[in-house]
Amino acid sequence: MRVSYRSQWWRRHGSDADASSSASGAPGSDAAQATAIGLPKAPVISAQESGERDLDQFVEWIWSGDAEASAPASAPDETVESTRITIEEQYNMSSLDDALQQLLAIEGATGAAIVDYGSGMALAQGGNPSFDLGIAAAGNSNVVRAKLATMRDLGVTDEIDDILITLSSQYHLINVLNTTGASGLFIYLVLNSASANLALARHKLKGIAAQIEV
Repeated sequence: MRVSYRSQWWRRHGSDADASSSASGAPGSDAAQATAIGLPKAPVISAQESGERDLDQFVEWIWSGDAEASAPASAPDETVESTRITIEEQYNMSSLDDALQQLLAIEGATGAAIVDYGSGMALAQGGNPSFDLGIAAAGNSNVVRAKLATMRDLGVTDEIDDILITLSSQYHLINVLNTTGASGLFIYLVLNSASANLALARHKLKGIAAQIEV
C-alpha cells in the first residue's frame, strides 16, 4: 500500500494542477504546468494507486465486517455451552462435597455417601466406617429399588422418608431424595450407635437432604 504525503497547500490547490495536467496529455506536462504557474513540483501519483484511497478502502473494509468474515469460523455457542456445563459440573461437585462434610459432622457419623440408586454408584463418599462404602452403596441401592418396587406393587403412593437398619453397634440410615433436583438419589449415613443421638441425626439428615441439588 502506497501512502501520499502531499502538503496541506497541495491538498487545497493541487486538484486544479492535476486537472490541468490531465488536460495537457503530453509527457512531462506536469512539470511544465507546475513551472508555468509557479507551483512546486508534485510527485506523480496514480489515481488507482493513491495511498489515501487505499487507506480509505482499508478502513471501509474493516468497518464493513469483511475482516471478520475472512477470519476462521468459530462456534461461540458451543464454547459458551461447554463453559456453562463445566461450571455447572464444578458447582454440583462442590455442592455434593459440602453436603458430605455436613453429614460427617453429625455426632456419631463414621461414614456417608450420596448414591444414585439406578446405577448403584456413589457420587460422593467419605468417612471411615470400617467397610467399603462403594460396596455398601451398591448393596443399599438394591434395598431402595426393592422397596420402591414393593410399594408400586402394593399401590402405595407415599414417598420414602428414610429407611433405618439397626445393627448391634451401628445405625445405617438411608434417606431417599425426592426433590426435583435430586431425584433418583439417596443418602447413606453410617452412625456409631454408642455415640450417636438417633433422633437428632435423623432430624439433621432430613435438613441436609432438602438442600441437595444435582
